[in-house]
Amino acid sequence: MKKSTLILCAFAALMTVACNNNSNNDTSAGTEEQKLNPEIINNPATANGTTDSTKLPAFEFAETSFDFGTLRTGASVTHEFRFKNSGQGELLITQAKGSCGCTQPEYPKDPIAPGGEGVIKVTFNSTGISGQVAKTVTVLANTIPNTKVLTISGEVVK
Repeated sequence: MKKSTLILCAFAALMTVACNNNSNNDTSAGTEEQKLNPEIINNPATANGTTDSTKLPAFEFAETSFDFGTLRTGASVTHEFRFKNSGQGELLITQAKGSCGCTQPEYPKDPIAPGGEGVIKVTFNSTGISGQVAKTVTVLANTIPNTKVLTISGEVVK
């Protein structure tokens, strides 16, 4: 009897903890990545909600890859990927994510008007890295396709 009561109490405690961990009432501040939900992109919609397929935004990058040459371990290099919204709708970038922690992108948070220009700045930190490297940044936007991959590469020497 005592054994089954103990098991029942343990089960009830486990269920209480499990249910509380799934609560959606968490009011604590989340990380930036948690706040940037890719689900807000509803292609083919533009930043202003227009769904007319003739009014879509479009990326036009001057370049999508950059070779930084040779870099000493521990040094950083930054490159700016310039782009133009060559489409007819407002361009909204919702996320830019590096392939690892050593590659950090910065991107415009405000919509880019048709014909407008912007910059995605990528910083590569070579601390603890050596040899040939090719790192990517995946950009998520309200374009079709909705992702664009930028590459930064080179050689890191000790």
